[in-house]
Amino acid sequence: MMRWLSTRFLRFCLYSQIVAVFPCLAEKTDHESIRIVSYNVENLFDCEDDPLTDDNAFTPEGEYQWTEGKYKNKLNNISRAITAAGGWTRPVIIGLCEVENKKVLTDLTQRTQLRVCGYQLVHKDSPDQRGVDVALAYLPDRFRIISEDFIPVPIEEGRPTRDILHATGVLFNGDTLHVFVNHWPSRYGGELESEHKRFTAAKALRKVTDSLQNAQPRCNIIIMGDFNDYPYNASIKQVLGAEKPTSQPADTKLYNLCERFAERGDMGSHKFGGEWGMLDQLIVSGPLLDPKHSIHTSVYDVHICEEDFLLKEDKTGKAPKRAFMGAFYAYGYSDHLPLILDLDIINHE
Repeated sequence: MMRWLSTRFLRFCLYSQIVAVFPCLAEKTDHESIRIVSYNVENLFDCEDDPLTDDNAFTPEGEYQWTEGKYKNKLNNISRAITAAGGWTRPVIIGLCEVENKKVLTDLTQRTQLRVCGYQLVHKDSPDQRGVDVALAYLPDRFRIISEDFIPVPIEEGRPTRDILHATGVLFNGDTLHVFVNHWPSRYGGELESEHKRFTAAKALRKVTDSLQNAQPRCNIIIMGDFNDYPYNASIKQVLGAEKPTSQPADTKLYNLCERFAERGDMGSHKFGGEWGMLDQLIVSGPLLDPKHSIHTSVYDVHICEEDFLLKEDKTGKAPKRAFMGAFYAYGYSDHLPLILDLDIINHE
């Protein structure tokens, strides 16, 4: 089944490349749908020692005995997961967490089945001591980047953390979209003890989104990533101000499209202690929930990619088939599941 899906995906990518050269082959419609994927890929490291970061464990002699063969397997697994999340389409925008550097991103997009898609990259090495970063892969024929910025998260004590990626681009219909990719500080040391670090990340992000919405109340904002907090936590609810979606969204507010998953409790993007949770989230500005807006979505257009091959049986049902079990490489995918967001795009005349 999955081999057939991969073949279908490759054929679609090849067709898309032909259409880019011969646009007359593409059928013009008033509405089109694009897919956005957010994915924490769990320790996508190369095998080389970077003297500037603490990555010694991911070398052939290190704790994980990280060889070229394991690295290639990891790349192929992540590309397979992204392919499955895309379904019939190429994801137009992919937000990635826990990637080591530009090399692993290039290998992912050029040395796997994703190579036929033509992804370009936004990335910058972050101050994270282990060297894990956030990044964006995108299709330039569907989303043209016009600016990129990396928002620092100033942690006053302890380990420095990842920057927040802010990419501004123009979609194929001419509308501008602001995309933020996050990987907030972990709960290492305890949830309450580390909470102030995630507050700092939320404040840094809120400062930028407030500025954007003050300048242009109807601006289009998508916030994604691994927040290391849940939709009901104060960092998300109070500090960032991401609310539960409503039937009458306000232009200058943010709405968490993943809150409904957290309310259920029997599903999520991550599993810890036998319980599902939504550490990964998709948050949008109010105009994107307006069905009359030229770019719009809904809570029902957000999904968790739960393909069978991404899951394994555990004592409480199913769990992500993670790549690492302690220092043992388990030849899985990630301890997180990809999130999917579909946007309906109205083509301007």
